[in-house]
Amino acid sequence: MSGLWSYAALPPDDLRALAARLDGLGTLERVLAWGAGQHPPRPIAGVVTQDEFTHDVLLPIEPPLWLVFDVT
Repeated sequence: MSGLWSYAALPPDDLRALAARLDGLGTLERVLAWGAGQHPPRPIAGVVTQDEFTHDVLLPIEPPLWLVFDVT
């Protein structure tokens, strides 16, 4: 679960299950494909540019939860 943080106080089992679903989504391309493939689709709600190579990508999941990916 390296790099996964929960500010929503998810129970440990839920956090582990979420981490397993998100494993390998280290690029913007992969995050976009993952979001589009969800049922219902999870559109990108915003992208915050950190520098020329790094972006934070925000996706709403189940209210009030959001995912924030640090992608390159």
